[in-house]
Amino acid sequence: MDNTKKYAAEAIGTFWLTFAGCGSAVIAAGFPQVGIGLVGVSLAFGLSVVTMAYAIGHISGCHLNPAVTVGLAAGGRFPTGQILPYVVAQVVGAIVAAALLYVIANGAPGFDVTKGFASNGYGTHSPGQYGMVVCFLTEVVMTMMFLFIIMGATHGRAPAGFAPLAIGLALVMIHLVSIPVTNTSVNPARSTGPALFVGGWAVAQLWLFWVAPLIGGALGGVIYRWLSEEPSGVVAGVKTA
Repeated sequence: MDNTKKYAAEAIGTFWLTFAGCGSAVIAAGFPQVGIGLVGVSLAFGLSVVTMAYAIGHISGCHLNPAVTVGLAAGGRFPTGQILPYVVAQVVGAIVAAALLYVIANGAPGFDVTKGFASNGYGTHSPGQYGMVVCFLTEVVMTMMFLFIIMGATHGRAPAGFAPLAIGLALVMIHLVSIPVTNTSVNPARSTGPALFVGGWAVAQLWLFWVAPLIGGALGGVIYRWLSEEPSGVVAGVKTA
C-alpha cells in the first residue's frame, strides 16, 4: 500500500483520538447536570481507539501514538525507518484536532484555555497535585503496560478480531487510574496538541509526556518480545512482520 495513505490514516486516526478524547474532557466532563466525569472521559479515549482500529487498522496498523510506534519497533513489529513519518503524521493530526476543539470550545461563554484544555501536567498542574517523579513513573508504567497489551492482543496466535477491543479497554483502564495523576497522556501526540494552545506551563512540562511514554513504550515492546519469543503478529488486523 502507498505509504502516503498510511500516513494520512495515522493523521486522521490521531485527530479522532485527540478530538474525541480531549473533547470529552473539555466540553462534556463537567457539564452541569449531565457531565460525563472521569469514567466518561476514560471511555471516550478507549472508544476512539476501538473505532479507529476497526476503521483504519487494515491501512496503517492504527498506532495513533508515537509511543506505540516506537514500542512496536522495539518489539520487532514495525520498521524503524517508518518511525519518523508516522510520528509526524500523528502529531499533525493531534494539532489539527486541538485547533478544531479550541474553535468549538471557545464558543462557550467564559471559556478559558489557560485552565488546562485537557493538557497533561505535574506538580501544581497535576489534577491531584502529584510531583514530577511520580508522574514520570506513572506515565512510564502505564505506557509500558499499554504496549505489552497491544503486543499480546495483536500476536499471531491471539484470538482473531478482538485486538481493538482489548486495546481500547486497556486505554480505558489506564485513564481510570491515571487521570488524577497526570490527566493521562501515554501518548506524546495527544499531549502536544492541547499544550500548544495552552502555552506557558503546558509547553514547559511537555517534555515529560514525550520522554516517559517513549521509554515506557519501548520497554513494553522489548519485554513482550522477550516473553513471546515470536515477534511476528498483527496490529489491529494488519500483519506487520
